[in-house]
Amino acid sequence: MSYVQGFLLAVPEANKEEYRKMAAAGWDMFKRYGALSMQENWAVDVPDGKVTSFPMAVKLEEGEAVVFSWIVWPDKATYDAAWEKMMTDPEMANMTMPFDGMRMMWGGFEEIFRS
Repeated sequence: MSYVQGFLLAVPEANKEEYRKMAAAGWDMFKRYGALSMQENWAVDVPDGKVTSFPMAVKLEEGEAVVFSWIVWPDKATYDAAWEKMMTDPEMANMTMPFDGMRMMWGGFEEIFRS
């Protein structure tokens, strides 16, 4: 079964194109290390919640948008090996993040259903 690395973050709306370019460059690297696919999604309809919500999760500020993304790997072993290599890859070290990384969250998920 596939292994999915998911991300949720807030990006300043003024940095949308810079973020898109960073994601495209990241995909080139992830693909080289074995990723199967990647999807980046810019918020269009993410309402505020009363108890929980995407905006609350990333502590969304005025002028920012929520980004929800994921990378699909063949399995966790491929991801683990890729992550180890990426941590020493100069391309990763030189990547500029056009957002506040302190409010980014991520995690790994095992696929249990796909249609």
